[in-house]
Amino acid sequence: MHAQSSRNGPSSPSAAADAPAASPETGAELGLPLPQRYWAMLVIALGLTLAVLDSAIANVALPTIARNLHASAAGSIWVVNAYQLAITISLLPLASLGDRIGYRRVYLSGLVLFTVSSFGCALSTSLPTLAFARVIQGFGAAGIMSVNTALVRMIYPPAQLGRGVAINAMVVAVSSAVGPTVASGVLAVASWPWLFAINVPIGIAAIVGGFKALPMNPGHDSPYDYLSAVMNAFVFGLLIFAVDGLGHGERYGYVTVEAIAALVIGYFFVRRQLTQSAPLLPIDLLKIPVFALSIGTSVCSFCAQMLAFVSLPFLLQETLGLSQVETGLLMTPWPAIIILAAPLSGVLSDKVSAGWLGGIGLAALALGLLLLATLGPHPDAWQISWRMALCGAGFGIFQSPNNRTILSAAPRERSGGASGMLGTARLTGQTLGAALVALIFGIAPQTGPIVALYVAAGFAAVASVVSTVRVMQPGSTPAV
Repeated sequence: MHAQSSRNGPSSPSAAADAPAASPETGAELGLPLPQRYWAMLVIALGLTLAVLDSAIANVALPTIARNLHASAAGSIWVVNAYQLAITISLLPLASLGDRIGYRRVYLSGLVLFTVSSFGCALSTSLPTLAFARVIQGFGAAGIMSVNTALVRMIYPPAQLGRGVAINAMVVAVSSAVGPTVASGVLAVASWPWLFAINVPIGIAAIVGGFKALPMNPGHDSPYDYLSAVMNAFVFGLLIFAVDGLGHGERYGYVTVEAIAALVIGYFFVRRQLTQSAPLLPIDLLKIPVFALSIGTSVCSFCAQMLAFVSLPFLLQETLGLSQVETGLLMTPWPAIIILAAPLSGVLSDKVSAGWLGGIGLAALALGLLLLATLGPHPDAWQISWRMALCGAGFGIFQSPNNRTILSAAPRERSGGASGMLGTARLTGQTLGAALVALIFGIAPQTGPIVALYVAAGFAAVASVVSTVRVMQPGSTPAV
């Protein structure tokens, strides 16, 4: 196809698909030309890999970090929580900033901040210092995550957007899957600071490549709403503390106060957003039915996935008596199949309605979770593996079309808001799923993993229905 384009010249249809309709200085309305498109996607992939990987590797390293820094196990949890909290409260404000000053600026600023703070993490000699550096690192990761899909929309022509979104989905799946393996490998040959130090050369390479390859968009000069950014931080921060506290059995009084405070601030926050043309919380986009349904589908599906990911190790190890190594190997088919399914689904999403693809994929995920919940007392490796593969295939089929719909349903000038909501929906679902597992385990300690899988299947089934409803909405079928 590309060879034919070069022979026919820029007037051929295939060349038109690869050529930008605007200069790099003003934004690539119809995508970047080749090979700049490949270099730009490499930069996006590197940044996203760093941001997602650092969330996964810290979990494995917590015992080592706590022992080395003479910290308690409970205190060391803040190495993870500080990073996740910083990302969650700043995703939407940074996405809104990207709409105003340009996605490239926010992305590269986040990449620089992430790289510098990674060096700070590596040099930390106490838990408070490390936690502070992780907060800064989280803000940098939010800069990367908040606008990466908005940049993908500029990098690829509309008719090929699903392919770019699929690459993002694949990078997230691979990074999440290999995180524990990377952490274990590094800790086997080096001390824990190297988990963060290895980010520095990769980050520098991505920064240099980003300045050369990433497209620019003009943005708009409307004033930035700093009060909304602060209110957003309080709302999401308090909600996270309330949900996390409920899951970990904190006193109901504290949880209730946090939840009520979040709701009160949230009420005034939403009222403020209703008065703005380009709100920080993209209420204008949530008024678009297919966008709102896609966000709901995303929250439910990631909640189902997190319920499964957290509960399955307990099922395999404590209920079925398998080792840690066996558990890791038997869970591998899930992310491995996502890596195969996401690109195929991404190509299909450029031609087939996301409502159908998502409905079918999430139904497969729900079925796979039900089958895992009903495993017998002595299943063999094959019985477990193909069920995991079915879950991975279902999630992989759903994810790329859903993300494509979220992006394409928003006006181009609101791509940052759409990108921010995409990331917020994922984090909200994951946080809710993890908290629900803790709550279920507290209520039913003996049958917790099985109950959690049934609940996960329920969320996946609801997501499948919501996804299918999108077929009846305008904009659900991709325009090519």
